[in-house]
This record gives sequence, structure tokens and C-alpha cells, in this order.
Amino acid sequence: MSTRAPAFNGHPIAALVFICLSVFVISVDATIVNVALPTLSRELNADTAQLQWIVDAYTLVMAGLMLSAGSLSDRFGRRGSLSAGLALFALTSAVAAQVDSADALIAARAAMGVGAAVIFPATLSLITNIFTDPVKRAKAIGLWAAMVGVGVAAGPISGGWLLEHFWWGSVFLVNVPVAGLAILGGKLFIPTSRDPAAPPVDAAGVVLSTVGITGLVYTVIEAPTWGSSSAHTAAGFAASVVVLAAFAVWERRTPHPMLDVSVFPNRRFCGGSLAVTAGFLTLFG
Repeated sequence: MSTRAPAFNGHPIAALVFICLSVFVISVDATIVNVALPTLSRELNADTAQLQWIVDAYTLVMAGLMLSAGSLSDRFGRRGSLSAGLALFALTSAVAAQVDSADALIAARAAMGVGAAVIFPATLSLITNIFTDPVKRAKAIGLWAAMVGVGVAAGPISGGWLLEHFWWGSVFLVNVPVAGLAILGGKLFIPTSRDPAAPPVDAAGVVLSTVGITGLVYTVIEAPTWGSSSAHTAAGFAASVVVLAAFAVWERRTPHPMLDVSVFPNRRFCGGSLAVTAGFLTLFG
């Protein structure tokens, strides 16, 4: 999605620190709420379905919007997208900490997912832009991926500690200073960048990818409730496949695709994508 950038002559290590901090905070939030569910059930009178969506609304929205958000950040500016995503994430985290109903918390968690969807791809794009040397880039991406795993593992631990010492809203409010620090560090050390050859926005691709991925993830989430062999589950998977197939066909035919699907037959790219997918299914599943 991006072209080769000139060498970055600033402070790449400092930039990487704050990029990793950004991805760390959104990874923590994927699991930090899990240990708070019994407390939320008592304090907000949340039933089982609401508890499920307090957890899954964040992941669903993040997954559905991530591809589109990454494409748009390349076009309109990666550091600006990262800062905007962090600001939205901090604001919605503060709102989540103050709500007084389960439905309001679900809505706040979904809004947090929007911020996370903007942050996540921007961090990876910034790494590839800053680290132009293949060896250094590989090391930076390895550290970035490691921070995702650390964040997922740290979520329940940090959530348990916060619940032991503070009220349930602290598991969300803790995001605010961390996101603020990441924004400040980004302003100081992360360079502005965008794809200089960015084509027009692929609006149809944005819609099709968002609908297809969201539908697929939603079906995966609800399949245990519906039943793995139920008509609802089959229809959900079938509809998702149809929309994603339409997305692939559109991307091959449009002169300005959001995603170049012709790279998928490449064994290295496809193998790497499958490895990342397997890793994230293990971490977030």
C-alpha cells in the first residue's frame, strides 16, 4: 500500500518505542476486561449476552475496520492517523470508565475498537517507512509483534491488579495516560509520512471489506450461540464469503485498488500472512 520512503534520519529507536507503546495499549485492552466481568455483572446488572458483547464489541469493530483504516492512513498521513486513533481511544476509554449501564459500556467498547482499528495498521506502516534496511525492519517488526503478545498476556494481570486496588472503571481509565504519552512521543519522534503516489480512495473496496470481515467475525462470535450447524451460522458464513469474494473481484478490476490481491499467490507473502493469522487467532481467539 505504500512506496519506498527516503531514509529516516531522526531517532528511529525512540520512534519504535512509542509505536510499540501504541500497539501495546490496544492489545492490553483486548483482554484486560475479561477479569472484570464478574464485577461488571454485579455493578451494571449485565446478563451473559451483555458480558459477551462487552468483550467482543471491541474486537469485532477493530477487525472489521482495520483493513480500511490502514489503507486510508497511507493516503492521508500515518502519524496523523496514529495520533487521531490514540486520541479517540483515550476519549472512549474515559467514557467507558464512567458509564452506568451494560449497553452503554458495549457502545463505548465498540467506539474504542474504532480507535484501535486506526492505530494498529498505522503502527506497522510507520515501521516499514522508518526502517528501510531489511534487517533492521525485520527486527523492528519482530519487536512490534512481540509487544502485541506481551499486551495480550499483560491484560488479565494488570486488570486483576487494578480491580484489587481501584473500582472497575480503572481497567479503562488506565488507557488515558498511556495513550497520551504515546501521542506526545509520536509528536516528538515519529516522522510524518504518507504514500506520495496514493490513488483515489476505493470507496467500494472500503465498504465491501468492512461488511465482509465484520460479517465473518460476527458469525464466528455468534456461532456457539446459534449452533455450529444451524441455518443462521451457515447463512452468516455464506454471506461473508460472497461479500469477500465480491471484494476480491472488485479489487482485481478497479484501476485503483485498496488492496492488491495479486500478491496473495506469492508463497512468501501468503505464508507470512497465514503465520500472522494463526498467531493472532492463538492470541485473541
